[in-house]
Amino acid sequence: MSGAGAGHQYEPYPVSWYKRDVLLFANSIGCTVDELHFLYELHPSFAVFPTYPIILPFKHTSPEVVDFYAAQSSARESIPGVPKLDSKRVVDGERHIQFFKPLPTTSEGKSFEVRGKVIGVYDKGKPGTVVETQNDLVDKQTGELYTRMTGSGFFVGQGNWGGPKGPKSQNYPPPEGKKPDAVYEHPISAEAAHLYRLNGDYNPLHATPEPGKAMGFGGAIMHGLYSWNTTCHALVKLLGGSDPANIKEYAARFASPVKPGDTLVTEIWRTGEKDGDGWEDVRFITSVKGGKACLSNGRAKMRVVGQKQSKL
Repeated sequence: MSGAGAGHQYEPYPVSWYKRDVLLFANSIGCTVDELHFLYELHPSFAVFPTYPIILPFKHTSPEVVDFYAAQSSARESIPGVPKLDSKRVVDGERHIQFFKPLPTTSEGKSFEVRGKVIGVYDKGKPGTVVETQNDLVDKQTGELYTRMTGSGFFVGQGNWGGPKGPKSQNYPPPEGKKPDAVYEHPISAEAAHLYRLNGDYNPLHATPEPGKAMGFGGAIMHGLYSWNTTCHALVKLLGGSDPANIKEYAARFASPVKPGDTLVTEIWRTGEKDGDGWEDVRFITSVKGGKACLSNGRAKMRVVGQKQSKL
């Protein structure tokens, strides 16, 4: 842990969800009727798609639409030694999630909270500033850790304040010279971001063209976490038999923006490398069909129970 503000603890905050939220999330990331356990609350194996907690730092406990900019501004505590950063000009850098316990399909009857801290804040000069954080989803009463989420936000054009440059990032390329073991195509509708945002991430950047034009994207872009979540769904479906218990860890770097109407193509490689508990190292890259990679440095730890091609 290093960098300006490293170790700064955020004030814990409560989070909650209903079965309806779980169903909406599964629908919004592309789960299909052959995965009814993610889409139907009376299914005997009804389960939360494992990456659902990534939305909770946006949603908190609110069942209603919120003013994203106001919520982010009020929630963003000042970090010692770091200038105030503008939440209207921030995009995702990289996200990493570890699964320790499966989430209940509703938080009712329990008290969950997110406990966050700063890993580091890095000055990248004219391009901007990177803020790296860790958020733990825990049962407030028992202290049990359910999910650990580590991520970085890139604050566009907000650098040159004299902070540390930060460590060199580690790369996780796919196996050299090996063809993908599975490929998944995911077409994005023009309205996909408007559905996904109902999970709790109401950033106007993904709903209306004006913010994207101001940031140089030419208009509205998809949530980075939309591509991140739909790609995890591809891995769980194609390699994990759509069983959420078959993924332990998942991460990717956001490489370029995705627009409504694009088609995502995920290429997946098995490395054959397993730890002592049988979790295999899996690598992946997601690209816009006919264009650039939008998720790079993709890796996961999985129990591979199936392997199939899929085009949806």
